[in-house]
Amino acid sequence: MARVEVLSAYRALLKATRKTFAGDTLMLKESAVEVRKKFEENRNVTSNTEIQKLLEEAGEASHFITNMLVQAQLNSDAGSYVVKPGKEHAGAMLELPSEETIRKSG
Repeated sequence: MARVEVLSAYRALLKATRKTFAGDTLMLKESAVEVRKKFEENRNVTSNTEIQKLLEEAGEASHFITNMLVQAQLNSDAGSYVVKPGKEHAGAMLELPSEETIRKSG
């Protein structure tokens, strides 16, 4: 049973990253690598208590990625970034980074 739950959590995280970072090849690749790395680090955990804790953390991460992150996209015509939160972001506090911060991270 735990194996099924772990695979489900893994797929949910990958689905969340694919949705949030759609169109951003670098972030899609890097987030998939990071998700895989975290699951591999805990591959040998056998304690049911610890597995449940890790599954809860994976669920929280999926929720955070889906509901708390919004990908900014460059509007090349205006030379600025556009953030379009979806309905899943309703009620969330939106912190917009400055364009300087975005340029530094790119």
